[in-house]
Amino acid sequence: MTDLALVLTAARQLSYEEIEQVPLRSGQVRLRTLFSGISAGTELSQYRGTSPYMNRRWDEQNRMFRESAVPSWTFPVRNLGYEEAGEVVEVASDVTRIKPGDRIFGTWGHRSAHVLSEAEAADRLLPADADPRIGIFSHIGAVALNGVHDARIRMGDLVVVFGLGVPGQIVLQAARASGATVIGVDPVASRRLMAEQLGADRTLDPSGGSVAEIVKGETGGRGADICIEVSGVPAALAEAMRTVAYASRVVAMGFFQGETRGLFLGDEFHHNRIEVISSQISGVAPEASHRWSKLRLWQTAVRLQHEGRLNLVPLITDMVPFAEAPSLFTRLDAGDPGILQSVLSFGEEA
Repeated sequence: MTDLALVLTAARQLSYEEIEQVPLRSGQVRLRTLFSGISAGTELSQYRGTSPYMNRRWDEQNRMFRESAVPSWTFPVRNLGYEEAGEVVEVASDVTRIKPGDRIFGTWGHRSAHVLSEAEAADRLLPADADPRIGIFSHIGAVALNGVHDARIRMGDLVVVFGLGVPGQIVLQAARASGATVIGVDPVASRRLMAEQLGADRTLDPSGGSVAEIVKGETGGRGADICIEVSGVPAALAEAMRTVAYASRVVAMGFFQGETRGLFLGDEFHHNRIEVISSQISGVAPEASHRWSKLRLWQTAVRLQHEGRLNLVPLITDMVPFAEAPSLFTRLDAGDPGILQSVLSFGEEA
C-alpha cells in the first residue's frame, strides 16, 4: 500500500505526495489514519493563501509578525490538517503500553499514515469502546474549551454565542454544561436548528433584527453576562460588544483575517467599559497554566464526549474518501452553508 499526504502546492491547488515508509525506531508506533477532519477556518486561510504565516514572518521570540520577503510558510505547504484519529498497526519491539488495534487521536495532518512515540500515543489513547470519530474533535474541542475557560462563566450566567460553525457549536454545548443559559446566533437556519437540537436554550437570526436590542430588551437593559464571538466576522464582534452588559466580557475566538472593518470602538466598547479577551489555543490563561495545558485540553475534549457531556459526532455533515479531498475543499471555499464538520475517510466504516 502506498501512503499519501495531501499537499498545498499553490493557493487553491492540492495534490498528493507519497510518504516514505521507514522502519520503526526504538519506542515508536505506526498508525493508519481512520478519519481526518477539515477546519473551515484555519485550513481555508492556508488553502486561500490568506494566512498571516503565508504573507509575513512570525517572530517567535518577540511574538509578532514582521514584514519579510520570505514568509513563515511557503509553498508547498505540508501542514494541512489537525483533527485526526488513527489505528495502531505496528509497534517497535520495546513498546509495552501500546498494541496493534489501539486507536489514537491527535494532530498529524491529512495523511494516510503516521509514526509517533509510545509516550505520545499513550497520552492520546482513545477508550476501547469509543467511536473513533470523537478523536477528530480533540483539537477543535480544545480550542472551544479554552474559549469557555477564558469566558469565566458563572452558573446562571446568560451567554450569547455568535457563530454556530463547529467551534461555536462546541462552545455552546460547553457553556451550557457549565451552567449557563445559552443563546446561539447565526444567519444559517440549519446551524441554528443543529444548536437547538444539541442544547441551545434558543437561537437568533441576526438578519432578523439587532441581537443587542433583543437581549437587552429581555433583560431589562442589562444585556448578556458574557458574549463569545466564534465566527471571525467583524459585524458579529461589533454586535457582541453591543450585546454584553456594562463592564462585562467579550471573548473573541474567531480568526479575523486581514483588516477588521466595522468596529466602532468609540461606541459601546468605550462607554460601557467592555473587556475584550483574545482566546487562541497556542496558550491558556496564565492564571490556569500550572493546571491546564494543551494536552489536558485535548484529553478533556475527548473524555467529555466519551462521557456524553459533549455530543459532537452529529456535527459531522460530510464524509468523503481521502481521494476526493480537493473537491471537498472546493465546496468549503465556496462557502457551502450546509457543511458543518467535514471529514476525510481512509476506509474505516463509521
